[in-house]
Amino acid sequence: MTMPKLTKAYIDKIEPPATGYEIHWDGGHDSAVKGFGLRCSAPSKHHPKGKRVFVATGRVRGRQVNLTLGPLGELTEAEARDKARRVLQRMREGVDPRDERKHQEAMEVTLRDVADSYMARPGKLKASSAAQIERHVTTTLAQWQHKPVVSITEDGCRKLYRKLMTKGLHGDRKGGSPGQANQSLSVLKALLNYAGRQYRRADGSPLVPRNPVDGLRDDWVELKPRTSRIPDNRVGAVWSALQAWRAEAYTRDSLAGIDLVSFLMLTGCRLNEAASLRWEHVHLEDDPAACWWHVPDAKNRNSFWFPCSTQLVELLKTRERVEGSPWVFTTWSKSGHIVSPRDLMTKVSKVAGTKVTAHDLRRTTTTIGIAQCGIDFTKVELLTGHLPTTVTARHYLETERLGYLYPEAQRIADYIEERAAKANGANVVPLRA
Repeated sequence: MTMPKLTKAYIDKIEPPATGYEIHWDGGHDSAVKGFGLRCSAPSKHHPKGKRVFVATGRVRGRQVNLTLGPLGELTEAEARDKARRVLQRMREGVDPRDERKHQEAMEVTLRDVADSYMARPGKLKASSAAQIERHVTTTLAQWQHKPVVSITEDGCRKLYRKLMTKGLHGDRKGGSPGQANQSLSVLKALLNYAGRQYRRADGSPLVPRNPVDGLRDDWVELKPRTSRIPDNRVGAVWSALQAWRAEAYTRDSLAGIDLVSFLMLTGCRLNEAASLRWEHVHLEDDPAACWWHVPDAKNRNSFWFPCSTQLVELLKTRERVEGSPWVFTTWSKSGHIVSPRDLMTKVSKVAGTKVTAHDLRRTTTTIGIAQCGIDFTKVELLTGHLPTTVTARHYLETERLGYLYPEAQRIADYIEERAAKANGANVVPLRA
């Protein structure tokens, strides 16, 4: 069969087949490239005039290899012929161009690509965890966000870690940001471990054979766990102040903040779980022992039905239900509910005599339960939304419906109110109806 020279004039005359495809091979001239051709496909919805693509076919170590060079339009026939000549020569030398392409694609995978894939796994990450990773990728790890992960070196990780530890992200923070340093490099380590498992080089080896963050073992600083909380002798004063402020509150937002902080003291729950509490997840009856509030998807992926003390029941019963709002702690903000009572926590800190954060209230409740009320550690863990760590507790205790812990929840709330009575001369300001 005579094969024509693939010139522009010849290609322009080619009619697409009615079905399937046809390949027109280059030939009929001294500079013809054996194995170089133009594949013409039948018309389709996306290609009404048919699709034309340059191809090359050769053999590598006895196996036939078919390679797409590129579509007509992106490549001229002359450019495609030169590319085919180079590719086919590599095949004769025993190099599979498909492996080269895979290798090149793998070497171009960026940290952004890895992070997007890591966060897109169904059911693996909570929205808050994904947001935390996204924040680090776009801030502390921004220098690598759009660069290949293979370009991240141990020396680069060490320089970033030391900078964050001593000077902070922008290089102007006195004392550095050690917490940020540990957190951001931990995120990077997790992403690179994922890249090592999910992405492969052409030879099948991991894209990241050794995680560069592992080299920071001698640099890594173990931070002392935070233990800050309301001092024991100021618990009553803080509770008394909250109830006094509640009686004087005159705006929806300020009252929501006060009630949220009071809720946190009584329950020891996480800020976001309390702030986003919906009325549909609150059950109130005349008998406090039958009341509960529900967290359907806690940080540890567990569902909890928490008991309510009489103080908590009174707090919830006197909360205003805003028509059209599903939130317990409704505000006029964009989210519809209070997110962080920062200004109020500044006032609380003044009463406590030390800086107190919303998470410190969680530690305060835990300490009251264990140290002041003598409640078993495992029970306090459950009441504050932690899953027990022992095998026996995890497999034999009820860890979701915690109504049986009502007496313990009541003891904690009673202790807080008793301390307030002593701090206030036994004259506690009642919850406003």
